[in-house]
Amino acid sequence: MQTRNRRCQKFPNIKIIKRQEMWTLTAQGWAIAIALIAYLIFFVFTHIHSFLAVTSPIESAEVLVVEGWLPDYAIEKALTEFQTGSYRQIITTGGTLGKGSYLIGYKNFAEVSAATFIKLGLEAEKVIAVPTPFVVKDRSYASAAEFHRWLSNSNLQIESINLFSLDVHARRSWFLFRKILAPNIKVGVIAAKTQDYNSTNWWRSSEGVRTILDEGIAYLYARFLSWKA
Repeated sequence: MQTRNRRCQKFPNIKIIKRQEMWTLTAQGWAIAIALIAYLIFFVFTHIHSFLAVTSPIESAEVLVVEGWLPDYAIEKALTEFQTGSYRQIITTGGTLGKGSYLIGYKNFAEVSAATFIKLGLEAEKVIAVPTPFVVKDRSYASAAEFHRWLSNSNLQIESINLFSLDVHARRSWFLFRKILAPNIKVGVIAAKTQDYNSTNWWRSSEGVRTILDEGIAYLYARFLSWKA
């Protein structure tokens, strides 16, 4: 009898499950939660484009900084903005061309855009190309940093600029330029309207969905994850 008791003491009872109380939503609670989620999705769908494709210019900006990778129709809009504003100079930015440099004679987007402005009738002395050194990633940051470096070494004394970008790329570029140039230089932004999809119903085209997702993720990365920002 004693031997049996000793064996029982060596092997205690192991409980795998237990009963406990837990909170859960009622039917009305689930209905409210689903409605809130649906509203949030609707809000994102109807507001994310206007958030990313931000336009907030500075009226007295002295320089118009144009991202050199923009398509020709956006370059034309940038020229109109320059001619109707109080700008003294256009500065084009942009990195290395991936293809075509042997044919067109330019090695980077900054030079291509500067030449395009001149071809469109802008005086050559009013546009300056500031090429971005080759980088594998963080190209928008590299363009902003190179512009800041160039500006620091130039004789151009300015207090404010407007950044000319395209559609939903504008928010990210604006954030990066402000991060680097503030507080010494005020930065406004102008987003040219894209021709690749209908911005009002962007979710109805694969190009719109892909662009919104790419730029939304890229902005969140630059805003919260990138150590450079």
